[in-house]
Amino acid sequence: MVLKLEHVTKRFGQFTAVNNLSITIPEKEMFGFLGANGAGKTTTFRMILGLLDASEGKVTWDDQPINYSTSHLVGYLPEERGLYPKLKVRDQIVYLARLRGMAKSEALKELRMWLERFKVPEYEDKRVEELSKGNQQKIQFIAAVIHKPKLIILDEPFSGLDPVNVEQLKSAVLSLKENGATIVFSSHQMHHVEEMCEHLCILQKGHPVVSGALKEIKRDFGKKNLIIHADFALDYLQDFPGVVKTRSTMEGMELQIEGESVAENILKEIVNKGFIRKFALEEPSLNDIFIEKVGNSYE
Repeated sequence: MVLKLEHVTKRFGQFTAVNNLSITIPEKEMFGFLGANGAGKTTTFRMILGLLDASEGKVTWDDQPINYSTSHLVGYLPEERGLYPKLKVRDQIVYLARLRGMAKSEALKELRMWLERFKVPEYEDKRVEELSKGNQQKIQFIAAVIHKPKLIILDEPFSGLDPVNVEQLKSAVLSLKENGATIVFSSHQMHHVEEMCEHLCILQKGHPVVSGALKEIKRDFGKKNLIIHADFALDYLQDFPGVVKTRSTMEGMELQIEGESVAENILKEIVNKGFIRKFALEEPSLNDIFIEKVGNSYE
């Protein structure tokens, strides 16, 4: 059940929100969408869900169009939360689950399992408006996944959450993937995508700037990061052959270099200069790649 977007464009009058987007999202994988506000992430999600029609191109899942007949197989967590504030959590979730074709008893069983998992079983009888923003988000997440959808779309699921709630939600998302769901999520925060996704797409003004498998994107980038902590001055390394750019830190220096051989040459150069506390070669970060491709910092 592969999700495919083929040459998808969405225009609103003269404005092009998404421009010729072609991506394949593999089954049972986690796929990350990155991009600043207005990059086209939410518009793309709404086309995947069939809430918006593409101006050009097509969206298919398992080679079939997504429409109301497939809605019971899809779960969606919108960026703007949409719970009824006066309803109790139990009534809210059971109502939404029954719309997805679940029996009340099954919905209650799933709800209680999720509330236990999030360590908030007492919320079942609370009204939504009584909960903090972070806990409302957990309830919204439960509403999106209670019917065990095969395709789950999460729009900024971690925004506004404290670190403890982020970890709880991340763990829940990963367990859904392990149980066979295909998950597509957007985030402003690159480290979430870097940590959780095998494939990703970075959108810039509706256009895909980078798309593909994370490992391949990093390998194709070619450059590496070198971190050196030492008890002697390292400033002169900015002119060393193969060093692309440098940044001084409290402990030493971070360098972007053209490849592993440059790290070897630098080590030979500094090894007799004094005490080296750290010499670490790392993969480029997504932020490094974004800056290179788009020409400015992301966050």
